This record gives sequence, C-alpha cells and structure tokens, in this order.
Amino acid sequence: METTIIVDNLKCGGCANTIKNNLSKLSGIHAVAVDVDTAAVTLLHETAVHKQDILDRLGSLGYPEQGTTNGYQKVKSYVSCAVGRIQH
Repeated sequence: METTIIVDNLKCGGCANTIKNNLSKLSGIHAVAVDVDTAAVTLLHETAVHKQDILDRLGSLGYPEQGTTNGYQKVKSYVSCAVGRIQH
C-alpha cells in the first residue's frame, strides 16, 4: 500500500533524512521517499500500518500534516533538521 502525506516545516535534506530514518523504523514500513520541493512524504507499507501512527510519528518529529502546525512543532522540526544534517 502507498500513502502520501504533505507535511509542514520540511525545509531541506536534513529534514528529509530525519523523516526517512525515523519512519523506516516503524513496523510494516517498506520504503520512505521524501520530496523536499513539494513537502511530500510517500511510504510503501503493509495494510496493517495505520495512517494515524505515521501522522503521530511525523508530528513528534516536528513535521505534522499540512495545516495542523503549531509553534512547538516548528521548534521541534529545527532540532530534527539539525540532527538529520549531522547523520547525513
């Protein structure tokens, strides 16, 4: 199954790297692709994976689904971005 989610706060390759690394750890996720230009996160996953679990993980990283951003998540995204740059 394929799911695409447009997220807020996605700015660069560091952000993309953080998202890929963290979503890949979820059980049942087979592949993660992140398009920085469109802020799209596309996942190939088993049907048993619930979209809300994916949204919860993205939100905890600071990349909530588009239109649901709050200030706290934006701050978290800056930290995630920096970590993603270091790990890249």
